[in-house]
Amino acid sequence: MRKIKVLIVDDSLIFREVLARGISTDPYIEVVAKAVDPFDARDKILEFEPDVMTCDIEMPRMNGIEFIKRLLPQYPLPVVVVSSVSVAVFEALKAGAVDFVTKPNVQSVQDVEGFIHELIQKIKIAAKAKIPKFVGQSITKVVEEGTSVKGRLIAIGASTGGTEAVFNILKVLPSQIPGILVTQHIPPVFSKMFADRLNESTQLRVKEAQTGDYVDQGSVLIAPGGQHMRLKKVGERYRVECYEGEKVNGHCPSIDVLFESVAKEVGEGAIGIILTGMGYDGAKGLLAMRRKGARTLGQDEKSSVVYGMPKVAFELGAVERQVPLETMAQALVTLLRKVNG
Repeated sequence: MRKIKVLIVDDSLIFREVLARGISTDPYIEVVAKAVDPFDARDKILEFEPDVMTCDIEMPRMNGIEFIKRLLPQYPLPVVVVSSVSVAVFEALKAGAVDFVTKPNVQSVQDVEGFIHELIQKIKIAAKAKIPKFVGQSITKVVEEGTSVKGRLIAIGASTGGTEAVFNILKVLPSQIPGILVTQHIPPVFSKMFADRLNESTQLRVKEAQTGDYVDQGSVLIAPGGQHMRLKKVGERYRVECYEGEKVNGHCPSIDVLFESVAKEVGEGAIGIILTGMGYDGAKGLLAMRRKGARTLGQDEKSSVVYGMPKVAFELGAVERQVPLETMAQALVTLLRKVNG
Protein backbone atom coordinates (compact mmCIF):
# COMPACT_ATOMS: atom_id res chain seq x y z
CA MET A 1 0.00 0.00 0.00
CA ARG A 2 1.38 3.39 -1.03
CA LYS A 3 1.89 5.85 1.80
CA ILE A 4 -0.45 8.83 2.08
CA LYS A 5 1.58 11.97 1.35
CA VAL A 6 0.69 14.76 3.80
CA LEU A 7 1.42 18.49 3.76
CA ILE A 8 1.20 20.24 7.16
CA VAL A 9 0.29 23.95 7.15
CA ASP A 10 0.63 25.79 10.47
CA ASP A 11 2.33 29.03 11.47
CA SER A 12 3.66 27.54 14.73
CA LEU A 13 7.02 25.80 14.35
CA ILE A 14 6.47 23.78 17.53
CA PHE A 15 3.02 22.61 16.45
CA ARG A 16 4.23 21.71 12.96
CA GLU A 17 6.85 19.47 14.56
CA VAL A 18 4.33 17.92 16.98
CA LEU A 19 2.05 17.09 14.05
CA ALA A 20 4.83 15.81 11.81
CA ARG A 21 6.39 13.55 14.44
CA GLY A 22 3.03 12.30 15.64
CA ILE A 23 1.40 11.31 12.37
CA SER A 24 4.69 9.96 10.97
CA THR A 25 4.49 7.14 13.54
CA ASP A 26 1.83 5.57 11.32
CA PRO A 27 3.45 3.34 8.69
CA TYR A 28 0.95 4.40 6.03
CA ILE A 29 1.53 8.16 6.35
CA GLU A 30 4.46 10.21 5.09
CA VAL A 31 4.84 13.92 5.86
CA VAL A 32 6.32 15.18 2.59
CA ALA A 33 6.44 18.89 3.51
CA LYS A 34 5.59 21.52 6.12
CA ALA A 35 4.47 25.07 5.35
CA VAL A 36 4.36 28.18 7.50
CA ASP A 37 1.48 29.93 5.69
CA PRO A 38 -0.81 29.55 2.65
CA PHE A 39 1.69 31.15 0.26
CA ASP A 40 4.40 28.72 1.34
CA ALA A 41 1.84 25.90 1.14
CA ARG A 42 0.86 26.76 -2.43
CA ASP A 43 4.45 26.33 -3.60
CA LYS A 44 4.83 23.05 -1.73
CA ILE A 45 1.60 21.65 -3.15
CA LEU A 46 3.07 22.13 -6.62
CA GLU A 47 6.44 20.68 -5.60
CA PHE A 48 5.39 17.67 -3.51
CA GLU A 49 1.87 16.86 -4.81
CA PRO A 50 0.47 15.75 -1.43
CA ASP A 51 -2.58 13.50 -1.10
CA VAL A 52 -3.95 15.31 1.98
CA MET A 53 -3.30 18.69 3.59
CA THR A 54 -3.76 19.57 7.26
CA CYS A 55 -4.40 23.27 7.72
CA ASP A 56 -4.67 25.67 10.64
CA ILE A 57 -7.40 28.33 10.47
CA GLU A 58 -5.68 31.24 12.24
CA MET A 59 -2.58 32.11 10.22
CA PRO A 60 -0.80 35.33 9.18
CA ARG A 61 -1.21 36.88 5.70
CA MET A 62 -4.24 34.69 4.86
CA ASN A 63 -6.46 32.61 7.13
CA GLY A 64 -7.14 28.95 6.47
CA ILE A 65 -10.75 29.46 5.36
CA GLU A 66 -9.81 31.95 2.64
CA PHE A 67 -6.96 29.68 1.60
CA ILE A 68 -9.29 26.69 1.21
CA LYS A 69 -11.75 28.79 -0.83
CA ARG A 70 -9.01 29.87 -3.20
CA LEU A 71 -7.15 26.56 -3.27
CA LEU A 72 -9.78 23.95 -4.03
CA PRO A 73 -11.04 25.31 -7.37
CA GLN A 74 -7.46 25.05 -8.66
CA TYR A 75 -6.10 22.10 -6.68
CA PRO A 76 -8.86 19.69 -5.50
CA LEU A 77 -6.98 18.47 -2.44
CA PRO A 78 -8.64 16.88 0.63
CA VAL A 79 -8.15 19.19 3.62
CA VAL A 80 -8.37 18.30 7.32
CA VAL A 81 -8.65 21.48 9.39
CA VAL A 82 -6.73 21.59 12.67
CA SER A 83 -8.30 24.29 14.82
CA SER A 84 -9.04 25.54 18.30
CA VAL A 85 -12.65 25.25 19.50
CA SER A 86 -14.45 27.72 17.24
CA VAL A 87 -17.45 28.05 14.93
CA ALA A 88 -14.86 28.85 12.25
CA VAL A 89 -14.53 25.10 11.62
CA PHE A 90 -18.02 25.12 10.07
CA GLU A 91 -16.98 27.91 7.72
CA ALA A 92 -13.97 25.79 6.75
CA LEU A 93 -16.22 22.80 6.07
CA LYS A 94 -18.54 25.02 4.05
CA ALA A 95 -15.51 26.19 2.05
CA GLY A 96 -14.73 22.57 1.17
CA ALA A 97 -12.63 21.04 3.96
CA VAL A 98 -13.37 17.33 4.45
CA ASP A 99 -13.14 17.23 8.26
CA PHE A 100 -11.64 18.87 11.32
CA VAL A 101 -9.71 18.02 14.47
CA THR A 102 -9.55 20.16 17.60
CA LYS A 103 -6.12 21.29 18.74
CA PRO A 104 -5.00 19.62 21.97
CA ASN A 105 -3.56 21.04 25.17
CA VAL A 106 0.13 20.62 24.28
CA GLN A 107 0.98 20.45 28.00
CA SER A 108 -1.02 17.22 28.30
CA VAL A 109 0.62 14.08 26.92
CA GLN A 110 -2.74 12.29 26.99
CA ASP A 111 -4.42 15.10 25.03
CA VAL A 112 -1.69 15.12 22.40
CA GLU A 113 -1.76 11.33 22.02
CA GLY A 114 -5.54 11.33 21.59
CA PHE A 115 -5.29 14.18 19.09
CA ILE A 116 -2.63 12.40 17.01
CA HIS A 117 -4.67 9.19 16.93
CA GLU A 118 -7.77 11.08 15.78
CA LEU A 119 -5.84 13.06 13.17
CA ILE A 120 -4.28 9.90 11.72
CA GLN A 121 -7.72 8.33 11.32
CA LYS A 122 -9.13 11.45 9.66
CA ILE A 123 -6.17 11.76 7.29
CA LYS A 124 -6.81 8.17 6.16
CA ILE A 125 -10.50 8.93 5.61
CA ALA A 126 -9.69 12.18 3.79
CA ALA A 127 -7.32 10.34 1.44
CA LYS A 128 -10.32 8.36 0.17
CA ALA A 129 -12.77 11.26 0.18
CA LYS A 130 -14.13 13.32 -2.67
CA ILE A 131 -13.93 17.08 -2.41
CA PRO A 132 -17.46 18.14 -1.40
CA LYS A 133 -19.51 19.99 -4.00
CA PHE A 134 -22.64 21.00 -2.20
CA VAL A 135 -25.87 22.56 -3.34
CA GLY A 136 -25.55 26.24 -4.21
CA GLN A 137 -27.48 29.06 -2.60
CA SER A 138 -29.75 29.30 -5.66
CA ILE A 139 -31.83 26.35 -4.43
CA THR A 140 -35.20 27.55 -3.08
CA LYS A 141 -37.60 25.94 -0.63
CA VAL A 142 -38.79 22.58 -1.91
CA VAL A 143 -42.25 23.22 -0.49
CA GLU A 144 -44.12 26.48 -0.12
CA GLU A 145 -45.33 27.44 3.34
CA GLY A 146 -48.84 26.23 4.00
CA THR A 147 -48.51 22.96 2.11
CA SER A 148 -49.40 20.08 4.42
CA VAL A 149 -46.51 17.72 5.13
CA LYS A 150 -47.64 16.53 8.55
CA GLY A 151 -47.21 13.07 9.98
CA ARG A 152 -44.18 10.81 10.20
CA LEU A 153 -41.03 11.35 12.23
CA ILE A 154 -37.74 11.83 10.37
CA ALA A 155 -34.38 10.41 11.54
CA ILE A 156 -31.11 11.38 9.84
CA GLY A 157 -27.61 9.93 10.36
CA ALA A 158 -24.35 11.39 9.00
CA SER A 159 -20.59 11.37 9.50
CA THR A 160 -17.69 12.74 7.40
CA GLY A 161 -19.06 15.47 5.14
CA GLY A 162 -22.33 15.38 7.02
CA THR A 163 -22.47 18.84 8.58
CA GLU A 164 -22.83 20.50 5.20
CA ALA A 165 -25.02 17.70 3.84
CA VAL A 166 -27.47 18.08 6.74
CA PHE A 167 -27.42 21.87 6.37
CA ASN A 168 -28.17 21.66 2.64
CA ILE A 169 -31.19 19.46 3.32
CA LEU A 170 -32.61 21.41 6.25
CA LYS A 171 -32.17 24.85 4.69
CA VAL A 172 -34.76 24.12 1.96
CA LEU A 173 -37.39 22.47 4.16
CA PRO A 174 -40.53 24.36 5.24
CA SER A 175 -41.24 25.22 8.86
CA GLN A 176 -44.19 22.80 9.06
CA ILE A 177 -42.05 19.71 8.36
CA PRO A 178 -42.51 16.83 10.84
CA GLY A 179 -40.04 16.61 13.73
CA ILE A 180 -36.49 15.63 12.81
CA LEU A 181 -33.79 13.83 14.81
CA VAL A 182 -30.16 14.05 13.67
CA THR A 183 -27.18 12.01 14.80
CA GLN A 184 -24.04 13.52 13.32
CA HIS A 185 -20.65 12.13 14.36
CA ILE A 186 -19.23 15.25 16.01
CA PRO A 187 -17.25 16.07 19.17
CA PRO A 188 -18.77 17.61 22.32
CA VAL A 189 -19.16 21.42 22.25
CA PHE A 190 -19.22 21.42 18.45
CA SER A 191 -22.64 19.72 18.43
CA LYS A 192 -24.17 22.78 20.10
CA MET A 193 -22.35 25.11 17.70
CA PHE A 194 -23.67 23.01 14.82
CA ALA A 195 -27.23 23.15 16.16
CA ASP A 196 -27.04 26.92 16.73
CA ARG A 197 -25.74 27.46 13.19
CA LEU A 198 -28.63 25.45 11.74
CA ASN A 199 -31.11 27.29 13.93
CA GLU A 200 -29.89 30.64 12.61
CA SER A 201 -29.73 29.65 8.95
CA THR A 202 -32.88 27.54 8.38
CA GLN A 203 -36.62 28.00 8.89
CA LEU A 204 -36.62 25.25 11.52
CA ARG A 205 -36.20 25.35 15.31
CA VAL A 206 -32.92 23.53 15.87
CA LYS A 207 -31.25 22.75 19.18
CA GLU A 208 -28.78 20.36 20.75
CA ALA A 209 -30.94 17.65 22.29
CA GLN A 210 -31.40 17.18 26.04
CA THR A 211 -33.16 14.35 27.82
CA GLY A 212 -36.86 15.20 28.00
CA ASP A 213 -37.03 17.20 24.77
CA TYR A 214 -40.11 16.39 22.72
CA VAL A 215 -40.04 15.90 18.95
CA ASP A 216 -42.44 18.49 17.54
CA GLN A 217 -43.41 19.68 14.08
CA GLY A 218 -40.86 22.12 12.70
CA SER A 219 -38.23 21.16 15.26
CA VAL A 220 -34.84 19.48 14.85
CA LEU A 221 -32.92 17.83 17.69
CA ILE A 222 -29.18 17.23 17.24
CA ALA A 223 -27.54 14.44 19.27
CA PRO A 224 -24.98 15.91 21.71
CA GLY A 225 -21.35 15.08 21.00
CA GLY A 226 -20.20 12.35 23.39
CA GLN A 227 -23.75 11.16 24.14
CA HIS A 228 -26.06 8.68 22.47
CA MET A 229 -29.59 9.83 21.65
CA ARG A 230 -32.58 7.47 21.58
CA LEU A 231 -36.30 7.95 21.20
CA LYS A 232 -39.15 7.00 23.53
CA LYS A 233 -42.88 7.16 22.93
CA VAL A 234 -44.81 8.89 25.71
CA GLY A 235 -48.55 8.76 25.15
CA GLU A 236 -49.12 10.17 21.66
CA ARG A 237 -45.83 12.08 21.61
CA TYR A 238 -42.14 11.26 21.32
CA ARG A 239 -39.28 12.50 23.44
CA VAL A 240 -35.55 11.85 23.50
CA GLU A 241 -33.14 10.48 26.06
CA CYS A 242 -29.47 11.47 25.86
CA TYR A 243 -26.88 9.51 27.80
CA GLU A 244 -23.18 8.76 28.01
CA GLY A 245 -22.18 5.25 27.06
CA GLU A 246 -19.65 3.04 25.35
CA LYS A 247 -18.99 3.74 21.70
CA VAL A 248 -21.17 1.78 19.28
CA ASN A 249 -19.54 1.00 15.93
CA GLY A 250 -16.70 3.25 17.08
CA HIS A 251 -18.93 6.27 17.72
CA CYS A 252 -20.73 8.15 20.46
CA PRO A 253 -23.24 9.38 19.46
CA SER A 254 -24.08 6.36 17.31
CA ILE A 255 -26.53 6.47 14.43
CA ASP A 256 -27.54 2.85 15.06
CA VAL A 257 -28.64 3.75 18.60
CA LEU A 258 -30.99 6.40 17.20
CA PHE A 259 -32.27 4.37 14.25
CA GLU A 260 -32.93 1.24 16.32
CA SER A 261 -34.94 3.24 18.86
CA VAL A 262 -36.95 4.85 16.05
CA ALA A 263 -37.63 1.40 14.56
CA LYS A 264 -38.89 0.16 17.92
CA GLU A 265 -40.93 3.20 18.97
CA VAL A 266 -42.24 4.59 15.66
CA GLY A 267 -42.11 1.73 13.15
CA GLU A 268 -43.92 2.48 9.91
CA GLY A 269 -44.52 6.07 10.99
CA ALA A 270 -40.86 7.01 10.37
CA ILE A 271 -38.58 8.04 7.54
CA GLY A 272 -34.86 7.25 7.83
CA ILE A 273 -32.08 8.96 5.88
CA ILE A 274 -28.42 7.90 5.88
CA LEU A 275 -25.87 10.35 4.55
CA THR A 276 -22.16 10.52 3.73
CA GLY A 277 -19.62 8.96 6.10
CA MET A 278 -16.95 6.32 6.59
CA GLY A 279 -17.73 2.94 8.13
CA TYR A 280 -21.02 1.19 8.75
CA ASP A 281 -22.71 2.98 11.65
CA GLY A 282 -26.43 3.35 10.96
CA ALA A 283 -26.72 0.56 8.38
CA LYS A 284 -28.21 -2.06 10.71
CA GLY A 285 -30.43 0.48 12.41
CA LEU A 286 -31.79 1.67 9.07
CA LEU A 287 -32.47 -1.94 8.11
CA ALA A 288 -34.39 -2.38 11.37
CA MET A 289 -36.43 0.71 10.48
CA ARG A 290 -37.23 -0.60 7.00
CA ARG A 291 -38.25 -4.00 8.36
CA LYS A 292 -40.72 -2.22 10.64
CA GLY A 293 -42.28 -0.46 7.67
CA ALA A 294 -40.39 2.84 7.69
CA ARG A 295 -39.48 4.52 4.40
CA THR A 296 -35.73 4.88 3.88
CA LEU A 297 -33.40 6.96 1.73
CA GLY A 298 -29.63 6.84 1.26
CA GLN A 299 -27.25 9.37 -0.25
CA ASP A 300 -25.82 8.22 -3.57
CA GLU A 301 -22.14 7.61 -4.28
CA LYS A 302 -21.57 10.58 -6.56
CA SER A 303 -22.71 13.21 -4.06
CA SER A 304 -21.18 11.57 -0.95
CA VAL A 305 -17.89 12.94 0.37
CA VAL A 306 -17.28 9.41 1.68
CA TYR A 307 -19.51 6.66 0.30
CA GLY A 308 -19.14 4.31 3.25
CA MET A 309 -22.20 4.23 5.50
CA PRO A 310 -24.70 4.73 2.64
CA LYS A 311 -23.01 1.96 0.64
CA VAL A 312 -23.14 -0.57 3.49
CA ALA A 313 -26.77 0.33 4.20
CA PHE A 314 -27.66 -0.06 0.52
CA GLU A 315 -25.90 -3.42 0.24
CA LEU A 316 -27.73 -4.65 3.36
CA GLY A 317 -31.05 -3.82 1.76
CA ALA A 318 -31.73 -1.03 4.26
CA VAL A 319 -32.02 1.71 1.62
CA GLU A 320 -35.26 1.84 -0.33
CA ARG A 321 -33.90 4.45 -2.74
CA GLN A 322 -30.53 6.12 -3.34
CA VAL A 323 -30.75 9.87 -3.93
CA PRO A 324 -28.26 12.65 -4.80
CA LEU A 325 -27.79 15.19 -2.02
CA GLU A 326 -29.17 18.01 -4.16
CA THR A 327 -32.56 16.27 -4.47
CA MET A 328 -32.70 14.60 -1.04
CA ALA A 329 -34.99 17.24 0.50
CA GLN A 330 -37.39 16.94 -2.44
CA ALA A 331 -37.36 13.14 -2.16
CA LEU A 332 -38.19 13.45 1.54
CA VAL A 333 -41.10 15.79 0.93
CA THR A 334 -42.39 13.55 -1.87
CA LEU A 335 -42.53 10.64 0.59
CA LEU A 336 -44.41 12.82 3.08
CA ARG A 337 -46.91 13.89 0.44
CA LYS A 338 -47.54 10.30 -0.60
CA VAL A 339 -48.27 9.39 3.00
CA ASN A 340 -50.67 12.29 3.41
CA GLY A 341 -52.16 12.16 -0.07
